[in-house]
Amino acid sequence: MPVRLRPADPDAVAQALEQRTAADDRLLTKHFSAVLAERAPGSSVEVRVPPYAAAQVIPGVRHTRGTPPAVIETDAATRIALATGDLEWETAIGSGRIIASGERTDLTAYLPLTDTKKD
Repeated sequence: MPVRLRPADPDAVAQALEQRTAADDRLLTKHFSAVLAERAPGSSVEVRVPPYAAAQVIPGVRHTRGTPPAVIETDAATRIALATGDLEWETAIGSGRIIASGERTDLTAYLPLTDTKKD
C-alpha cells in the first residue's frame, strides 16, 4: 500500500473527527481509503475522493492503465460520513452524493469502516 494511504494514528483520527478542518478531512479521507483497501483488498474498483485520495479495492479483474471498468467517486464529506456510519450507502447513491459505475461498486458490505458510529 502506498505510504500516502496508510491508516492514521487512532488519536489523530479521533481528533480529526472532532475538528473537521480541511486538513482533517484530508487525513480522514486518506485514512478511510487505507482502511477500505485493507478490508477489501484487490484492484477491480477504483474509489476516488478528489483531490485527496484514490484507492483500488475489491477482488476481481486487475486494472493497470487508463480508466478502470468500475469507479466510485464522491466528495470527502460523503466519504467520511459513509466510513463513520453517519450515512447509509443507499441513501448516498439515491441522493447523488456518490457516482458509481461498473460491477462490484456497492460497498455496503464493507461499511462502516469504524467500529461504532460517530457521536
